[in-house]
Amino acid sequence: MADQYYPDAELDLDLRWWAAANYLTVAQIYLRDNALLREPLRAEHIKPRLLGHWGTSPGLSAIYAVLNRHIRRTDADWLYVTGPGHGGPALVAATYLEGTYSQVYPQVSADAAGIERLCRQFSAPGGVPSHVSVQTPGSIHEGGELGYALAHAAGAAFDRPDLLVACVIGDGEAETGPMSASWKLPAFLNARRDGAVLPILHLNGAKIAGPTVLGRSADTDVAAYLSGQGWAPVFVEGDDPRLVFRALSAAVDQAYEAITAIQRAARAGTAADPPRWPAIVLRTPKGWTGPHTVDGVLVEGTHRAHQVPLSAVRTNPGHLAQLERWMRSYRPDQLFDENGTLAAELAALAPTGDKRMGSTPYANGGRLRRALPVPPLERYALDVPAPGITFHETTRVLGELLRDIYVEGTRSDGGGDFRLFCPDETASNRLGAVFETTDRCWQLPVTGYDDGLGPDGRVMEVLSEHLCQGWLEGYLLAGGHGMFASYEAFAMVSVSMLIQHAKWLQHARTLPWREPVSSLNVLLTSTCWRNDHNGFSHQGPGMIDAAIPLSPEVVRIWLPPDSNTLLSIADHCLRSTDHVNLIVVDKQPHLQYLSLEEADRHCAAGASVWRWAGTEDDGAVRPDEPDVVLAAAGDVPTQEILAAAELLRVWVPYLRVRVVNVVDLMALMPQDVHPHGFADASFIELFTEDTDVVFAFHGYSRAVHQLLHGRPNADRFHVRGFNEQGTTTTPFDMVVLNRMSRYDLVLEALRRARRVPQRGDELARYCRDQLERHRDHVVAHLEDMPEVRDWTWGSTAPAGPTAR
Repeated sequence: MADQYYPDAELDLDLRWWAAANYLTVAQIYLRDNALLREPLRAEHIKPRLLGHWGTSPGLSAIYAVLNRHIRRTDADWLYVTGPGHGGPALVAATYLEGTYSQVYPQVSADAAGIERLCRQFSAPGGVPSHVSVQTPGSIHEGGELGYALAHAAGAAFDRPDLLVACVIGDGEAETGPMSASWKLPAFLNARRDGAVLPILHLNGAKIAGPTVLGRSADTDVAAYLSGQGWAPVFVEGDDPRLVFRALSAAVDQAYEAITAIQRAARAGTAADPPRWPAIVLRTPKGWTGPHTVDGVLVEGTHRAHQVPLSAVRTNPGHLAQLERWMRSYRPDQLFDENGTLAAELAALAPTGDKRMGSTPYANGGRLRRALPVPPLERYALDVPAPGITFHETTRVLGELLRDIYVEGTRSDGGGDFRLFCPDETASNRLGAVFETTDRCWQLPVTGYDDGLGPDGRVMEVLSEHLCQGWLEGYLLAGGHGMFASYEAFAMVSVSMLIQHAKWLQHARTLPWREPVSSLNVLLTSTCWRNDHNGFSHQGPGMIDAAIPLSPEVVRIWLPPDSNTLLSIADHCLRSTDHVNLIVVDKQPHLQYLSLEEADRHCAAGASVWRWAGTEDDGAVRPDEPDVVLAAAGDVPTQEILAAAELLRVWVPYLRVRVVNVVDLMALMPQDVHPHGFADASFIELFTEDTDVVFAFHGYSRAVHQLLHGRPNADRFHVRGFNEQGTTTTPFDMVVLNRMSRYDLVLEALRRARRVPQRGDELARYCRDQLERHRDHVVAHLEDMPEVRDWTWGSTAPAGPTAR
């Protein structure tokens, strides 16, 4: 088959194209001038800082060349995901040779001047990074942080039935935990409504400083490993380019035929057993076609080829001469004409239009993104007859909303544009309404004892936060919509992925050719305050701290206090683009405060004074600045602040108390730091200019202090939050352990108020007595005190007559 589809003339052209890609790769790493070697190479032509990675690049370019040929023959849609993202110069070179790069960046023209600019900009100030970054056309995956290539490739393929994703996995990346989990994809990829992923495990034997596990493993062991995960591997090995190109081309053809056969059977309804998807294992030397030895030390095929094989070319004449011999071995004079334009016969090897992998819309998903059909929120809104008197599991209404998004967005083939990703916790997180319309996606056998499993399910549950988030990121970057729901503490498992995605979006916003993509929406539930039953390991709000320092143009953090505010925020986040939205809200029954109309106003404002909860507007007192401000961000903090406000209202009603609720955490930042930040006048209108503020916060107190930096008199904010005190205990004991209970907040308010109120000492004694009583009660009765457990707004017992 290889000879039929790969005659010598075609192979010769592809090898010349590969030589052009290798030449431009080396030129980008080394040259600032004389990019086409039109004169002898001199030290002044060399960049002062040599940054880049040669070792993986020839293999990446070889795969690109073979796929180009395959696309021209089949007219298939391929997306190229580069796990060894440090092979950036190879992908820049490939997209330049196919013409996409000059279309996207006209200043990098298809001539000698453009090649000069291409080389000077690489890994240089004012230029482009060394990885397959967001600036690289055709990329949805930078690869700087290893481990996520196959997860991103899978996400891109979900619900894209016409797409094939070639995912190159370096053998260094293959050692990471996320990649080990990613091989389980066959258990979740639906051949009827999804596209396909072709993993290409590129084993060149070494990482940055030594050998790799799979690189030194026998083929039989590698085959057994992949087969055990559901793949059918084919091996391509060698160092003779003609033989490797023929074998790789045959392997790609074989994989394509296997994929299309699997899909035809699934889409015709004739598939029987779960398919074994093809995979390719490619063994070629690291640094292939580069310097074989340098200073008498073997380089090609070893870790020494990883980055810059010749490192002293500016100061060592021998290295400079070896670099020139290496570059001229590709015969650039036969690859580019007198104008520096790629030879016409080589330019003709590229696919056309959007079939080029650098210009595929699947790598610029905003081109494919369609508006999400979000139903009217009134269908799901809770009736709130009065604030703080009814309980509801806060996230349950969100599950109902997501259920109907599935219904309204499902295509005739069972696919769609929305998916929920969750590590085995969808029902636990009270989002189970989605199972009324779709199952958990599962391609392996199903028994009669299973609940909600099916091959056509579109809720993605797998017990790996890395996979859930990686799948979602790829899904969004290819044009979809979605949400990742996780226990709050364990979202930290994949926090580095979130940081990398935020970095991607930050730079994407600066590129006019990158169309906006749907936001990464992360629901953090089963939160620290209500994981009293699971214990200390499940109690950790650190994701907020990880997200706060990221790009203010990208990151949003939301803390809805009840169900209707959650609905309003979810509606906003699901419609938004180019953001990372953290939505932090608990799943357990909580008091409900706002109608949907009130919630919409509150969320639009970002923070509001809840006048019904304070006393500053009572007719019996002079309307003036409050004596103390009580503020809250988060559901449990809101309940405790309100309970504290009511204690103050009952015991010391003449104290002017203002209650502020914050739902958009970034609104606390100054306006010139974050686009959601309040102007100083608005901030003062909420918190006054000099009144002390007792602030109950969902996470670590330091986060609020960090946000308030630069605000007037920021040291007047006294923040109580989670301070790493936890265990298996009662819900109220959690806030007591962390000194955020209503009694602790009242004591703090009494200390910080402008005036020392009458009966203040009596109220302080009461609060201290209640804290002591609580400690005895939970040990004796294993539950919270009734006045705490059953508290609702207005239920605080009268404190007796008060003197004025």
